Amino acid sequence: MKNKDLLQSAEGLFQIQPNTTSVLANASAFLNDVLHELNWVGFYLYDGYKLTVGPFQGKVACSTIELGKGVCGEAASLRQTRVVADVLNYDNHIACDANSRSEVVVPIIVKNKLFGVLDVDSPILNRFDSETVSFLEQFVKLLVKTIDI
Repeated sequence: MKNKDLLQSAEGLFQIQPNTTSVLANASAFLNDVLHELNWVGFYLYDGYKLTVGPFQGKVACSTIELGKGVCGEAASLRQTRVVADVLNYDNHIACDANSRSEVVVPIIVKNKLFGVLDVDSPILNRFDSETVSFLEQFVKLLVKTIDI
């Protein structure tokens, strides 16, 4: 499927979920299903102080991340997408899964407030090209429409 078709499918999926937890759980499952060569995909949610692991697909994850720490904390703090081609050569990377080699994190901003981040990891070096990053950013824009805070 093309990204446009995938985004339409995601939008339909989001609209039939009963609450935010369901949206996030099925969003992570959807991405895990349609994107290849991933070893972790999910959400870290902002509680006003730190990021806490939310719904995800993959191995056991870090439970909390401080703002500014790791790729997730950087994306949350800066409110900017962060793409790391090789996490082994990135000083501020937090290693939750030793198999991860590349990572992309997209901040989730709802009503001008930090809600959390979408975190996607791959065991493949330089896995996330500009097309994939753009798709994930559009995916988050659709997701934000369904999150009520």
